[in-house]
Amino acid sequence: MKLTDSITFSCGAQMKNRFMLAPLTNRQSHEDGILSNDEFNWLTMRAKGGFGLTMTCASHVQEIGKGFPGQLGIFDDKHIKGHTKLAKAIQSYGSLAVIQLHHAGMRSPKEVIHQQPVCPSYNEEFDTKVLSLDEVKLLRDDFISASVRAQKAGYDGIEVHGAHGYILCQFLSAEINKRKDEYGGSLENRSRILFEIIDGIREKCGTDFLIGIRLSPERFGMELQEIKTLSQQLIDKGNIDFLDISLWDCFKYPEDKSFHDQTLLEHITALDFKDVKLTVAGKISSGKDVHNIIDSKVDFVTIGRSAILHHDFPKLVMENSDFSPQTLPVSKDYLKNEGLSDTFIDYMNRWPGFVGE
Repeated sequence: MKLTDSITFSCGAQMKNRFMLAPLTNRQSHEDGILSNDEFNWLTMRAKGGFGLTMTCASHVQEIGKGFPGQLGIFDDKHIKGHTKLAKAIQSYGSLAVIQLHHAGMRSPKEVIHQQPVCPSYNEEFDTKVLSLDEVKLLRDDFISASVRAQKAGYDGIEVHGAHGYILCQFLSAEINKRKDEYGGSLENRSRILFEIIDGIREKCGTDFLIGIRLSPERFGMELQEIKTLSQQLIDKGNIDFLDISLWDCFKYPEDKSFHDQTLLEHITALDFKDVKLTVAGKISSGKDVHNIIDSKVDFVTIGRSAILHHDFPKLVMENSDFSPQTLPVSKDYLKNEGLSDTFIDYMNRWPGFVGE
C-alpha cells in the first residue's frame, strides 16, 4: 500500500491519499460560533498542503455544548454560510471536507457557557445538571440536525466525536453514566444514543454521505474491551464509513496490564473491519511513523502535531519517507508562517516546550 494510493469509502467518497488532518482545537473562530478568517486560513492551508481529508476542529451541536472559547459552531443555521465557504475552499484543493460534531457535556466550562454544564448523571466535580429523558432525545436530534446543516453547507461528511471525555463518551462511561433509564446501565444502553445518532444521520443524509466516529479506548472511564465490542458493533451495523481511534500513542501497550498480549494498536486492528476504513491518531510524527502505521493494517493516518508544524506534511512525507518534523521549540514567527493566528499560538503554549521565544 502506497501513501499516494486513493481510498474509496463505502458511501462512494474518494480520498486522494492516506493523510487526514486531525480535528484540532484552535480557539480561532468567533464567540457566536461563526467561522473566522483565521480558522478558514488555518484549515484551507492544510488542504492546500496535501491532506486527503481535512477535518475541522470539534464543532458544537448545541450552544450549551461549547467546550472552549472561539469554538466553531454548527448548532444554528446562521453558521451555514461560513461552513459553505470553508467546505468549498477545502474541496478546491482536492481534499475531502469533513466537520467533527461535538458536545462537551460536563466539560463545558461554566465561564464559557454561563450556566451549569450538562451530563448524563450528576457529577460533583463539574456540578452538572442531569439531562432529562427529553433532553437526551433532543441532544440526539441536535447531532442529527447539525449533520443536515453540514450536508447543506456542502461538506462531504461528518465525524461524530465520541472520545476524550466529552458528552457521548460520558454516556459510554460506566463510571460517569449512572442513569437508570434506557440510556444507562448496560453497554447496550450506554451506547444507545451513539447508535441512534449515527442511524439518524444516515437516514437523513443518505447513503452517499461520509460518516465517521471517533472513539478513545482508554482514559475518561473507557475500558478497552468495551470499546472493542462497541467498535465491532458499529462496523457490523453498516452505517459508518470510517472509525477514527484516538490512541494518544499508537506505539504503546494498553494501560490495563491484562491486555499486554498485544499493543493497543494491535487490539484495534484485530477487529473485523469489513468495508469500514480505520484511521488512528497518537504520536505519528515522522515519515517513518506514518509508514509503520500504514503497514500495521491501518487505512490512513490522522496527523495533529506535525500538521501544526508543517501545513504540507503529507507532501513532505510522500516525497521523503525519512522526513522528520521541525524540532521543538519553534518560534511564534515560524508558526505564523504555518498559518496559525496569535490566538492559536497562545493556545499552543499549553503544550510544554512547543512555542519558544
